Amino acid sequence: MASPNLLIDGLPAEILVSLPELEDLVVVDRPIVFSIGKAQLLAQFSRKDHVLLVEIAVVERGGEGVLSTLIETIEAAAKTRHYNAIEWTVLARNCQVPNPKLMRVLESLGFEVRHTDTGSEFYWHRKSINDSLLRRRS
Repeated sequence: MASPNLLIDGLPAEILVSLPELEDLVVVDRPIVFSIGKAQLLAQFSRKDHVLLVEIAVVERGGEGVLSTLIETIEAAAKTRHYNAIEWTVLARNCQVPNPKLMRVLESLGFEVRHTDTGSEFYWHRKSINDSLLRRRS
């Protein structure tokens, strides 16, 4: 569960998600830097049809609640903007000092290890957030 005390660039998640200009500021298909609590993140957000593409490149000074806050906030924002799914790419496999806890958490959330053409590894996951699709699967 996301930590209610963690701010994203100084804003509570529920305020950030409700900003009308959020998509114009974030889904820009180029790297952006933002903070969650004391952590600094480098990520890129883009869209392909009705799928939100999220690439997390760097998380510095991450800690308890950062990952869950990130995931829950992005899912809430995508759902309110009527995306059908989120495709996550997390470049945590080729760090100089990989975080074993992060790897365990990502794997427990259903992320799988994939390989690029050059042999680099990354975590990937596609999550449907379309209510009608989710109801059909139940």
